[in-house]
Amino acid sequence: MSEDTTPTGTTRRADDPESLWLATTPTTDYEPLDGGLHVDVAVVGGGIAGLTTALELKERGSTVAVVEADRVVTGATGHTTAKVTSQHGLRYSKLTETFDRRTAEQYGRANEAAIDEVERIVEAYDVDAQFRRTPSYVYAESEENVDKIREEDRAATQAGLPSSFVQETDLPFDVEAAVEFSEQAEFHPRKYLLGVVEAIHGDGSYVFEETRATDVDAGAPSRVETERGAVVADDVVVATQFPIYDRGGYFARTHPHRAYLLAVEIAGEVPEGMYYSAASPPATMRPYRSDGEEYLIVGGQSHEPSLGGPPTSERYRRCEAYARSRFDVESVAYRWSTHDYSTVDGMPYIGEIGPGAGDVYVATGFDGWGMTGSTVAGMLIADLIEMGQSHYADLFDPKRVTPKASAKNFFSENAVVGARFVGDRVRTLLHDRDDLPRPGEAEVLRKEGRPTGVYRDEDGAVHAVDATCPHMGCLVTWNDAERSWDCPCHGSRFDYDGEILSGPAVEGLEHREYPTPDGGEKGD
Repeated sequence: MSEDTTPTGTTRRADDPESLWLATTPTTDYEPLDGGLHVDVAVVGGGIAGLTTALELKERGSTVAVVEADRVVTGATGHTTAKVTSQHGLRYSKLTETFDRRTAEQYGRANEAAIDEVERIVEAYDVDAQFRRTPSYVYAESEENVDKIREEDRAATQAGLPSSFVQETDLPFDVEAAVEFSEQAEFHPRKYLLGVVEAIHGDGSYVFEETRATDVDAGAPSRVETERGAVVADDVVVATQFPIYDRGGYFARTHPHRAYLLAVEIAGEVPEGMYYSAASPPATMRPYRSDGEEYLIVGGQSHEPSLGGPPTSERYRRCEAYARSRFDVESVAYRWSTHDYSTVDGMPYIGEIGPGAGDVYVATGFDGWGMTGSTVAGMLIADLIEMGQSHYADLFDPKRVTPKASAKNFFSENAVVGARFVGDRVRTLLHDRDDLPRPGEAEVLRKEGRPTGVYRDEDGAVHAVDATCPHMGCLVTWNDAERSWDCPCHGSRFDYDGEILSGPAVEGLEHREYPTPDGGEKGD
């Protein structure tokens, strides 16, 4: 089986998932932090939220230091659909119902401003990000969803958004109705943000890769502790999807969800525009054109990991089946998955991270719409740090209390996590086992009274790790398509040897010894 190297420097098998955005951009090589440093603002996280915030602050005269655990723009931002839009599914009818019309107006205005800000940055720094204005649609294929489409168009129009009700699109299959938003945008997120990184690094500001933050010590000034030294700063921004520094109970107020994407070659022309279905689970589509290559990005199968369900490989198969049922698919060029966090009331948390945390800020909970949501976060947090206020501060305030919008989700989500926490232990603590999975498979087993994640690779070698996530003690599950151990409770991911792929965990899974077929012990 052939292998190559990913932009993060790890080995990739020929059949492993690979993001289109990472595959079409060069590897970065920014130096890690070496010792201590003092800047005005420390930013934890090298995705779109952290990098946008850092650029906004540098433009306003602050010195900044971005610390990224791996390579910049290789996490969630490097695995997005890359829609730059204020149209977030059937969002505005829901906001109007659970909050009020003013909230819907503010949310829409903030995300429309984010599209303009991305365009400004592209032009100001001459970034070849393949930024292009295009319409966006939420469509219904069945009559039963037409009323939802009409209601969404009505709410979006009342919120001042560029919305219209249509019954025809550029899709090669019939739709009953759609909400069209004009003047939205698409881009290449990694090309865009590599340009942003270049603009940040230098003149007293820094981007550090391979520098994992392990804690934040809030104070005056604050300290970001890393494995390679500390960054001292007047203000700290935690932009790590799920905050590694949780001083606001985010573990109980946010929940992860995953989705799956394919870049496919189709016969005929790729349809214009960006698309999102009103069905459940929703499908998502957008074109990609560059240097003679033309793909349709299509995906969906969004789900909460804590609810279980079919394995990752089956979700990829379902995405491909959907694509083939509606398009003449000639080949699948790329496939990748993405994950994000949703809040209990459906609105991102952007602002001061929590009581008693000093000048520490957070950006999380973008619900799959992080391209604009993260840009809103960058502008908002820069306003708070520079001026102490922002027009949208109350709307996204992490300390807000919204019982009407959040109570149901708060209790249901935490009940699911609690049930998963207990149920997994019951299933793995029945009796010790020394048997092994088949080559290419993995399982959580009990060994010497402890849950152990055991992966047996195609060559028969055994890789065993402690199956308890170091974040909050949930048991990890095996991701068969991406060969990783994933935490279903809060979204941490680890490779099959236990190394961290993404947080909120800040340390890996411990290696364990486990009997091998020849009677020996193998733990790595």
